[in-house]
This record gives sequence, structure tokens and C-alpha cells, in this order.
Amino acid sequence: MPVNRNALIRYKTIDRCLQNRFRKWSLEDLIEACSEALYEYEGIDKGVSRRTVQGDIQTMRSDKLGYNAPIIVEDKRYYTYEDPGYSITNSPLSEQDLHMLTESVEFMKQFSAFKHFNQLGGMLQKLEDHIHAQRTHTRPVIDFEKNNNLTGLGFLDRFYKAIVNKKALLLQYQSFKAPVPSQFDFHPQLLKEYRNRWFVIGMREQQQELISLALDRVLDIEKSEEVYHRDESFDPVDFYHNAIGVSISPNMPVESVRLQFSPRQAPYVQTKPLHHSQEVIENNQQGLLVELQVVHNFELEKTILGFGEDVQVLQPDRLKNRIKDRLDHAFDRYQSELNSSRLTMLSQRLIHRGISYANNAYTKKQVRLIKQLIDQSTQANPRLLASENLLETMPRLKPLVLSRNLQRLLYKIDEKARISSCKYFISTPQSKSTLKWHQDFSGQTPSYLLRIALRESSLKKGALMAIPGTQKKQLAQNEIDLIVEISSPTIAELGEGGIVLYHAKILRKQAQAQGQKRVDFLELGIDV
Repeated sequence: MPVNRNALIRYKTIDRCLQNRFRKWSLEDLIEACSEALYEYEGIDKGVSRRTVQGDIQTMRSDKLGYNAPIIVEDKRYYTYEDPGYSITNSPLSEQDLHMLTESVEFMKQFSAFKHFNQLGGMLQKLEDHIHAQRTHTRPVIDFEKNNNLTGLGFLDRFYKAIVNKKALLLQYQSFKAPVPSQFDFHPQLLKEYRNRWFVIGMREQQQELISLALDRVLDIEKSEEVYHRDESFDPVDFYHNAIGVSISPNMPVESVRLQFSPRQAPYVQTKPLHHSQEVIENNQQGLLVELQVVHNFELEKTILGFGEDVQVLQPDRLKNRIKDRLDHAFDRYQSELNSSRLTMLSQRLIHRGISYANNAYTKKQVRLIKQLIDQSTQANPRLLASENLLETMPRLKPLVLSRNLQRLLYKIDEKARISSCKYFISTPQSKSTLKWHQDFSGQTPSYLLRIALRESSLKKGALMAIPGTQKKQLAQNEIDLIVEISSPTIAELGEGGIVLYHAKILRKQAQAQGQKRVDFLELGIDV
């Protein structure tokens, strides 16, 4: 049974409504939804009759199109699917559909010899395989890459129609970096797929520069009152000629990128070039040297990093340094991991000895970001240095300090452990205040204190010294003097990113800063 375009739009609209079980759908609601869909997609503003929608429901229920939709009526008024997981899009193809698809494939195969139709090869094979599997009820023999959980694909048709019909759209969009969504008029120019993820390229409002938006970050689309602007100078082939991926702007310079691949990876790079500009410079026992003419973007870095130890960037220097920094940070993350055994050791030492410490609890990048944020904030507002809880006065500091390592450590100490304070300390060679051996038994004292070294510390530069086991009772001054004289303290010398965790009542002392360097650390109060 032939189905015209308008009827197909109505069937899909009814199907979409009945899948939405968060509301009830009367016949009048379905009529209104179909009328709006026809106006949106086809510009038909005369609406849909009651008889037409009733006929559509009967057709969907029947076997005429192979749907056999389980549409039922609840409370003698509201339409819904008896099977909550049903959709006409999941229905198998009818024999007539399969026959028409077979004819279409045979027709398109006549053009496969022309270079303009080279891209149809994979599509035709996929269609043939799907038709064969449907007819013979066998499993497919071709498996194409797909991601069924990818969000935003429902907007593909809206963007496609907007580009074809030259319509601007009002988007609600939230990038991964944006804390809240933004709304703006958008003039789409091109839909592009890269590694099974869809992007739309266009202009935001009346700005002339083209930008790329990921469909999985689009939250909603509405009609825009803006007059559509089409960039007649935009040529997709030329625009992406020197790019890997989609992250590109017209002002990005093209660079000569030289990559040295190991002998193990050489044949893969030769048979599947990274870019159409790839040129082989050398190919010998030492490996494969290639040169690309590309822009430096995120996808280029990601592609290079994907080869791991089998590739080395030789030029340009900016790209080489960028890859080195990212690899250093990746290695640093593995080095700073507090695994289960280290966490157990730290918590047990804390309980029995009253002090425990570990280096590399924070990565170099994490420490750098913490210091930058503190420096910027305190320069703008010096009073922050006196704050008892920087995590409240500096909200951006909280996710940096509450790293995965710290959260797991707190949970290991006590499931109810929480941070009650956060102070910033600076100790310089000119600092006049030096601490004597002491304990803190005041009522405001937290259960534990944790220091995060933002600079390297040692016995000569602000290391924490403590007498193990002295946290169990309050000591008199003569007892303190005797214990200090006869005991060897634990000295927590930390590298940048190290932590020392100690009982608030342990007998302790801060070493005096010497030399030219200062000592910076954050001190957190922990209540259990």
C-alpha cells in the first residue's frame, strides 16, 4: 500500500505521542499534534480532520503497512500503546518494502562506477545486507559501526529541513564546559558526522564566523523569527580540506606536521592514512616518517595520542610540546592514584600512630590549578587569606580540592567524614612565627587535619614533625618536654601534591622555613 508523505508524517507523529507515557492522549490531542507536525514540516496550515486521524489509527492497528500497532483506549477516551516498548520504527519491513528497497539498491548500483558516487559503496552494502537478513531471517553478515545510545539524533531531521528550507532556528544549547544552558538564534549550513558523532555547522545569530555544535549537546529546538542567513562562500570540501575532524575556524593556520611511527605501526598508517595530505618521507627499519598539511586542532591531538608509544611528533614544536604535556599529565595521574592498599595503609597508620602521609596524592596539573586559582582570587581580594573556609568563599576551589583521591580517603577513614574548614598557609624565611611542640584540645578542634603541599617541603622548609601515639591523652608541659627529648618524631617531608593527615590532638611542630623558598599548603579540618 503506497504511503504518501503527509500520511507518513501523521503516523510518525501519532507513534511519537503514544510512546510518551508521561501524559494522556485524547483524539483531540492527536489531531492537534498531527496538525502542528504538518505545518512544521510541510507548511500545511489547514489542519487535520477528525476522520483522517481516526483512519490513521485504524491503519496503524492493521496489517496494511505491517505495523500491527497495539493501540488501545483507556478510560474510554485516551489512546496509548498496550506494549510500552512498542514503536512503528521497530516494525519489520514488509515484503513490498523489501522489494522496493531491492529495486532502489539495484538502481543505485548502476552509478557506483562514477567517482561522484564512490561514497555510496558502504551504504549500498549495508542496505543489501539488511534486506538479505530481513528476507531470510538470518543474522547480518556486515556489522557497521553504530552508537545506539547517542543522544541528539532526534534533531537530525529538524536541522536537515532547516538547511534545505533556509530557516533559522532558536536553539537551547549547553556545551560540556558551560555551567548552564544558553539560548540563541542559529543559522545551520551543514550537517557533518565524525566518528559516529553528529555536528551541525552554522552561524550563531548574526555573527559571520562559522562554528560547530554537537547534536548531543542540543537540548531543544524552536522556530526562530530571524531571517535565515546563508553563507554563499561556504564550501564544505574547501573548509575541511586541511582538517582532521570538525574543530576548525577560518583563521587557523595550516602547518606541516611530521610524525615518526614505529615499524610495528607503519603498515597500518600506510594502508589507512591519517589525512589525504599524508606524504611518506621515509620508510625503513627505523619506522615510517610521514608529513601532513593540517591545522592544529583537538582531533589532531586525539588522533596522535591514540597511537600511544608508537608515534613521536617531530614538528612543529608547539604540537610536540602539547603532546608531551598531555602524556606527562596522563602519567602523573597514574602515579598519583591512591589504590585500595595505599588507602588502607594510610587510614590504619592514622588510627594507630596519629599521623600518616603520602606523596603524589594530587597531580602536578591539579596543584597548578589550585595555586593559580588561589593567587588570582587573593590578588583580587586579599581578605580571602584570612578565611576559615576557602571552599565556601572560593566555590571554584572545591572541585579541585575534593579530588577523587581525597573523597576515597575520607570515606576510608569514616563514612561520615566531612570537611569542616579549609585554610591557606604561607611560610617564608622571613616569617617570625615559629611553633613549639604542642597539642590542641580546644572544643572547636576537628577530629583530623589534612595538609596539601602546594610546594615541596622538607625539614629545612616547613615539614611537619609529630610524635606518634601522643594523640591519646592531653600531656602536661613537663611530659611534652620529656617525650620530645627521648622520642624520634615522624617527619612528613612532602613533594608538591603530597598530603599529610594527622590527628588534631597529636604532639606536633612545624619546622621553620629556611633558604630562599616559601612553603605553601592548604589545611583542611575533617570531622567524623
